[in-house]
Amino acid sequence: MSEPRTIEIPESVLASAQTLDDLGDWLASHNPQFLDQVRRIRKEQDLAEKGSDLTEILKRWPIE
Repeated sequence: MSEPRTIEIPESVLASAQTLDDLGDWLASHNPQFLDQVRRIRKEQDLAEKGSDLTEILKRWPIE
């Protein structure tokens, strides 16, 4: 069984987050795997001159 990961959230982020969505946005913006996936998909779609709705990407991640 894998050990749970600990994420350190700066006090300033906790103090300024007005909703759980704000906190979720901060967490997503600091998740390297999520950012890599968004960059890869964006690059592939830009090269193919295609675009897709970000909601399709977000369905793969536990973000509301």
